[in-house]
Amino acid sequence: MSNSPIYVTKPELPPLDEFIPFLESIWDSKILTNGGPFHKQLEDALSEYLGVKHIALFANGSIALMTALKALGVKGEVITTPYTFVATTHAIDWCGCTPVFVDIDPVSLNMDPAKLDAAIGKQTAAIMPVHCYGVPCDIEAIQKVADDHGLPVIYDAAHAFAVEDKEGSILQHGDMSILSFHATKVFNTFEGGAIVCNDADTLERINRIKNHGFVDQTTVDQIGTNGKMSEIAAAFGLALLPHMDAALASRKAGDTVYRNGLLQVSGIKCMPLANTVTHNYSYFPVIVEGKYPLTRDQLYQVLCDAGVHARRYFYPLTSEFPMYVDRPSSAPLNLPVATKVSGQIICLPLFSDMTNEQLFQVINIIRDNA
Repeated sequence: MSNSPIYVTKPELPPLDEFIPFLESIWDSKILTNGGPFHKQLEDALSEYLGVKHIALFANGSIALMTALKALGVKGEVITTPYTFVATTHAIDWCGCTPVFVDIDPVSLNMDPAKLDAAIGKQTAAIMPVHCYGVPCDIEAIQKVADDHGLPVIYDAAHAFAVEDKEGSILQHGDMSILSFHATKVFNTFEGGAIVCNDADTLERINRIKNHGFVDQTTVDQIGTNGKMSEIAAAFGLALLPHMDAALASRKAGDTVYRNGLLQVSGIKCMPLANTVTHNYSYFPVIVEGKYPLTRDQLYQVLCDAGVHARRYFYPLTSEFPMYVDRPSSAPLNLPVATKVSGQIICLPLFSDMTNEQLFQVINIIRDNA
């Protein structure tokens, strides 16, 4: 059995010989950024692959989140989940808005729509749910609450590349959806991100904001930022995209091995997969329940000691970090499900070139300690 470390995720990489021609083309053209030809090609290719009409590329997902809030003119409180990567909440705060946390559903681990109404107040300006682990939120229920109160919905879809529901891409829902193309994501551009929106006018506004507010070479009509994706990042995405179907199929196979291998382990609960959803298998989270002899943290340490670098996504909760912990909505009594899950969850390694030997190395560690 291999002694090499096994990390929770590894970046997808295209064959080097397929990437080199893109670099040569960039070198010859001398166009490195500012919406060059590869930038445009990747937008078109992603639009087709994901089944969306309007997409804007970004240097990273965090700037995309902030730009989405700015493009919609959000000012005030933004209702979100504490069970997410801290970038979700930081983006809200960076834009001068106030994050308000609501609890999560115990099955999907996404924002619980039943908690939304009670969290909405006079200062509420938007709702920012997260498709956690690529599992779709209860989109219809969230949209109903948003419509009842006249609120925009911005989905943090960082985990949700290529995820589809019965209507197609889940990125079509809400007012905007934000993707991350960080190296740890299913599809990556080293660093990168995107906003998916519903109409051309909104897309134009987004593109102006991410380019300092420029309308043309001499006109700036609003305060913007530098959120542009470089040509090298776009080229990497173009080289990787043709391999995504194979990568997703491989992840699905690994997911199946895990589920079968852990099925009879008492106290280890695999998260359910909905039959109506096309998943991307971006993570493999399990809940370590009381019936298992080790606590979640003890199992985490056993795995790490064996060279298996799992992750406790998401622990601590965003609401527990010092810049947010004193807010009223951060109280553990307000977030009982998220607080409990955060102490039980562990994401096992899953990546497209993970071998059966590696998968069973992880499975056998969990079985041997049961």
